[in-house]
Amino acid sequence: MFKKTYFMLATMIATIISAVGASAQEYEDGIHSAAPGQLGFMQAATPIMEDLVAFHDLLMIIITAITIFVTVILLYIFVKFNAKANPVASKTTHNTLLEIVWTTVPVLILVVIAIPSFRLLYAQDVIPEADVTIKAIGNQWYWSYEYPDHEEIMFDAIMLEEGDEGYNDHPRLLGADERVVVPVNKVIRVQVTATDVIHAWTIPAFGSKIDAVPGKLNETWFKATKEGLYYGQCSELCGIRHGFMPIMVEVVSQAEYEAWLVEAKVKYASDDAPRLKQFASAQSITE
Repeated sequence: MFKKTYFMLATMIATIISAVGASAQEYEDGIHSAAPGQLGFMQAATPIMEDLVAFHDLLMIIITAITIFVTVILLYIFVKFNAKANPVASKTTHNTLLEIVWTTVPVLILVVIAIPSFRLLYAQDVIPEADVTIKAIGNQWYWSYEYPDHEEIMFDAIMLEEGDEGYNDHPRLLGADERVVVPVNKVIRVQVTATDVIHAWTIPAFGSKIDAVPGKLNETWFKATKEGLYYGQCSELCGIRHGFMPIMVEVVSQAEYEAWLVEAKVKYASDDAPRLKQFASAQSITE
């Protein structure tokens, strides 16, 4: 019994530490990533992620309160109703008030959880009128991107290998040779699909995570409120190089975004080098 109690207390303490440790690292050059030893969420960069963190904090309060309450009750029972203190066991079999309480309280707790939960699910599912649309295509094992409003802009984003230019400028396994560029404080609609197996397009700081399914077009959205460079990864086990499909999204001002569009239309108009590089890399792995 005491071992179980110790385990519950240890779990409760670890959970509280995890909540308190929910911080992230923002470098001076505008790169947003997880901090070394971080236990919780990254800093929220979108309204959706702010709501997710707030909902998580609400759940942590409820979970902690329940854990403390149950622990206290168990300790009380151990002391009050052990065989030494009660050589003659009680024959009580029914308590109407107690049964009403332990049925009603969980229902009220679920109602408190359900209201913000459904509101958040609705906010994630219903996409506002988009300012920019991006199409992300998962491949084994890299991402392809298209800007449907600008047909010239299509490119592949492949993980930087050790020795590549810019490799040391990014966290390990998160640097890519190309990045998605979007304007700050604008609604970005992301259409996601795949060409081979199921992948998942994920940016933790945005609260965005959606499966990329072959033959199906899924949609998600975000509205980044802070400029900078954000990282993500494929979050669906998709093969031998699943852990080598980084996602980089750079959030810039509107003026910088418009300037990038002009440059990108020229840069990507006939650039198929990234895809050829990926094919060569994949072939070397299979050999």
